Amino acid sequence: MTGANRNDVTQLRPLLDAIPKVRGKRGRPRQRPNVLLADRGYDHDKYRRLVRELQIRPLIARRGIAHGSGLGKQRWVVEQAFAHLHAF
Repeated sequence: MTGANRNDVTQLRPLLDAIPKVRGKRGRPRQRPNVLLADRGYDHDKYRRLVRELQIRPLIARRGIAHGSGLGKQRWVVEQAFAHLHAF
C-alpha cells in the first residue's frame, strides 16, 4: 500500500520482490512469473529493463500508440475479479 500522493511506479521493484514462489511442476519452483502485464503508466525503458533483469518478459502498453495491444482482455479478467471481491 502506498500513500495517496505517491506514484505507483516507485513501488514496482518492491512489488516484484514480494511475489511468492510460483507453484507448478515438481522440482525447483520458479521464483517469478513469466510475464508482467502493465498499463501505459509504466511505459518507460527504465522499467522494461528492470523487469527484464528479473527474467520477466514485460508486456507494457506504449504511450502514443493506438489501443488494441490486447492487454485489455487480461486486464478485464483482473478488474472483474476485484469487482467480485468488493461485492463480498
